[in-house]
Amino acid sequence: MHDIEPFFIWRDEYISEEDPHSPFYRRVYDEFSYHNAIYNYYIHPQWDDFGSATLYLKIIWADYKAKFAIIELLGEWNDALYNDIMFLKRNIAEHLMSEGIIKFLLISDNVLNFHADETDYYEEWFEEVIEEKGWIVNINLLDHVRKEFKKYKIDRYMEIDEKLNKLEWRIMKPSFIFEFIEKYLSEKQKNLY
Repeated sequence: MHDIEPFFIWRDEYISEEDPHSPFYRRVYDEFSYHNAIYNYYIHPQWDDFGSATLYLKIIWADYKAKFAIIELLGEWNDALYNDIMFLKRNIAEHLMSEGIIKFLLISDNVLNFHADETDYYEEWFEEVIEEKGWIVNINLLDHVRKEFKKYKIDRYMEIDEKLNKLEWRIMKPSFIFEFIEKYLSEKQKNLY
């Protein structure tokens, strides 16, 4: 686990700890010691702790003009024991929403398990962004994790569509990812009517 780093290719254009609007503004990282762990496994020091015991993240892109943020996740998403969605909503999403972000892309390549509980925070977050014409998209979930999200009807509150689930985001520019998702969601909305 300690070898898995957050995506760093866009760091020439965006660094969350240098962004005065980021909840991680001015955070300092110790590259030589490992403090955070998921269970007994240390993780790379660049991942950010946001209150969860088993889930970490990195804001790898924020565009305040487009009202769009990309958040990469690592670990086990456990609402049953640790209420991870509460921490994600309260400590990260609400902070970013107060700065104008209403469109969230969650990247879950490295989310290894999901344990559901109540959906209140998902519903609250969804209602707040949808009211502003925003969205929450979660991509690249492992198959068993995506099935759990669907089983507990989390897909009512965040887009986890199979067509988006294998998006090769690492080879794209953030602006292209944003445009691709906007177009996809717009076309999906048209097809519903």
